[in-house]
Amino acid sequence: MIVKLSEIPRLDMHEWRGTCRHGRLAALTLWQGELLAVLVRPEGLVVRATRVEEEYPSLTPDLPSAQALERALFEEHGLRPVGHPWLKPLRRLRDGGQFYRVRGPQVHEVAVGPVHAGVIEPGHFRFQCNGEHVLHLEIALGYQHRGVERALVGGPSRRSIHYAETAAGDSSIAHATCYSELCEELAGVQASRRARAVRMVALELERLANHVGDLGALAGDVAFLPTASWCGRLRGAYLNLTAELCGNRFGRGLVRSGGVSVDLERIPALDTIRRDTQGAVEVLLANSWVRARFEDTGRLSLETARELGLVGPAARACGLPLDVRHELPQEDLPRPALCTAEGGDVMARALVRWQEVQASLDFLQQLELPSGELSREVGALAPAHLAVCLVEGWRGAVCHLAVTDDEGRFGRYQIVDPSMFNWPGLALAMRGQEISDFPLCNKSFNLSYCGHDL
Repeated sequence: MIVKLSEIPRLDMHEWRGTCRHGRLAALTLWQGELLAVLVRPEGLVVRATRVEEEYPSLTPDLPSAQALERALFEEHGLRPVGHPWLKPLRRLRDGGQFYRVRGPQVHEVAVGPVHAGVIEPGHFRFQCNGEHVLHLEIALGYQHRGVERALVGGPSRRSIHYAETAAGDSSIAHATCYSELCEELAGVQASRRARAVRMVALELERLANHVGDLGALAGDVAFLPTASWCGRLRGAYLNLTAELCGNRFGRGLVRSGGVSVDLERIPALDTIRRDTQGAVEVLLANSWVRARFEDTGRLSLETARELGLVGPAARACGLPLDVRHELPQEDLPRPALCTAEGGDVMARALVRWQEVQASLDFLQQLELPSGELSREVGALAPAHLAVCLVEGWRGAVCHLAVTDDEGRFGRYQIVDPSMFNWPGLALAMRGQEISDFPLCNKSFNLSYCGHDL
């Protein structure tokens, strides 16, 4: 979506707050004294603006999905959302940060991280417990804040695509595609059907590698070692298919503004890897004690998922049919089936992943690559415009927003990784659980630390 800045509807604060409740909030940014909200509605993307000064009435009490976006605005620009229930730093912790505390004679606190016993990213988890029973979990991130959004301001430059690719390394293709499509919108160019089809192939390979890896990790968390071992190998096999396509297992260097850098002569043969994947996952999901650990663990209701603005498999496991490939489809290209489940527990999140693995494999085996050139030239970007692009990454909707200045350079750039909306879902999923369930719940969401920190 692209719109002239002068043509964005301006509303008074009361009207703006009301309109933000009609649609799913995708992004929230500040530009030249105006607060801009991007909403996903059945008719597509819409942007609404309102004038602000140093403060405004917080959206969060009525729209909980806005809580992290409002904290980010306050942290970056000093714009205070009056009435925000917990206005603590989002990415730049100070003095160790402040944490909500539950008090009582048998309540104790368990602090985990940011340094963990394994090769994982840093994040801090503060549990308030009564015995083994979790009363509250608060998650503090920001240890990998790199200033990615700030580095993109002034672009596009030769480095911009690399910043996008590394916003969340395991979602390199999703972020690179989002960045490239945004630049194409601003330049008035659309990549050819062939180039967009190659991007879709790469996106589904990225989805397959991560979903299969997550199913293996879930198996490992309940000590079901056959599937843990098989899926570890199979994740590598899916990554190698991407490496065969472009020379990099994470797809870096493949997607560029205007198209793609390499062609795909044919869709890889998937029969053998599909058979192996099916065997590894079905033996996991059929096991009675695995199901006993997965079912009713880390449950979230559909209403809670909607209020928090959950996206991706975490939302679809609660019954929310949210998928950018279906909400904002490319009408001239096919798309994989929409997969949902009910229950919102670890089992539902595992089932959605397995359904999406099968849907992606079906899609790749049925896709016929259209003809067309690989890349088109992308010229200067339109000045004084706002552009927004959403791509369904394997974690959910990846959103990139850019505002160009009067010279057609990025004056503001915002990236909203799906983890921004989904981390609070993990915190609420742990309420009422045993603290020993945390590794399983955490892996069932498998959110990005660096994608949140940016």
